[in-house]
Amino acid sequence: MPWHQILTLPFLIAILTAGIRLAVPVLLAVLGEIITQLSGVMNLGLEGVMLMGALAGFATTVTLETANLDPTLAAWVGLAAGAGAGMVMGLLMAVLAITCRTDQVVAGITLVLLGQSLSTYFYRAFPALTQARVSGISSWPIPGLADLPFVGRVLFNHNPVVYLSGLLVILCGWLLYRSNWGLLMRATGEHPAAVESSGMDVTRIRYLCTLVGSGLAGLGGAVLTVVQLNLFIEGITAGRGWIAIALVYFSRWHPSLALAGALLFGVADALQFRLQALGSEDIPYEFFLMLPYGLTLIVLASCRLRDKTPTALGIPYVKGDR
Repeated sequence: MPWHQILTLPFLIAILTAGIRLAVPVLLAVLGEIITQLSGVMNLGLEGVMLMGALAGFATTVTLETANLDPTLAAWVGLAAGAGAGMVMGLLMAVLAITCRTDQVVAGITLVLLGQSLSTYFYRAFPALTQARVSGISSWPIPGLADLPFVGRVLFNHNPVVYLSGLLVILCGWLLYRSNWGLLMRATGEHPAAVESSGMDVTRIRYLCTLVGSGLAGLGGAVLTVVQLNLFIEGITAGRGWIAIALVYFSRWHPSLALAGALLFGVADALQFRLQALGSEDIPYEFFLMLPYGLTLIVLASCRLRDKTPTALGIPYVKGDR
């Protein structure tokens, strides 16, 4: 292992900067799943939702760039398309879990299989996508702050999606734990009968939360293909949907801890990429590949959540139940 290259300040700055960027797709999916689960719906289909968002966002961006639309504008429209595709998948999940009252674990796994198969089919059905690349969104250094030593390069030299994701964490934290709507949402996941007795529609609240949560997961998938990698390949999410579900439990359904968990995964992911690039005769590259996932499992195993899980999570609600 070339420790003389690893134990340096430039290496640390590069890892932290890349880790923040790589954390964004997972962070968006975690925030979406927190919203969904707090309302009482367990959407285990995030992997499929992110895949469909990734493909929809990439295909839309490629189409618009081919039509000579400004690449930056095309990327933003592509991100919106990814969120829209996620909401379509969320609507299917809501119908299965809320209206049809099917087992939510089975419904979620079905969504994963559907997302994997549909994204693979459409990707292969349009050969132009296999050779396409998109321009993405350029970095936007914040004037003044980006010039600060160390902190400026790590925190204030990213593309706008990174900054917006940070603002979204603050917004979700306020919405869920400081607003009347958040109180109503959490009550729906804890005691839906009480929400119904107050005159509110439990089904409508759960539908809305599932759509918003899936939209954020789809947006996370689109960020991966449109902003970060600028391409699409089959299975590009590489388990990030499952990682997001694990981080929901690690975060105890709180956006600030979700940010910490996503950053932990992002830094581990950035580290394994950089270590593979440096190469090592002593450590096989498979060890580096498993590093972020193994770290996530260790973190998840340390969580004790019996007193934090929403009481009605995964339990279908029938109007009139007490």
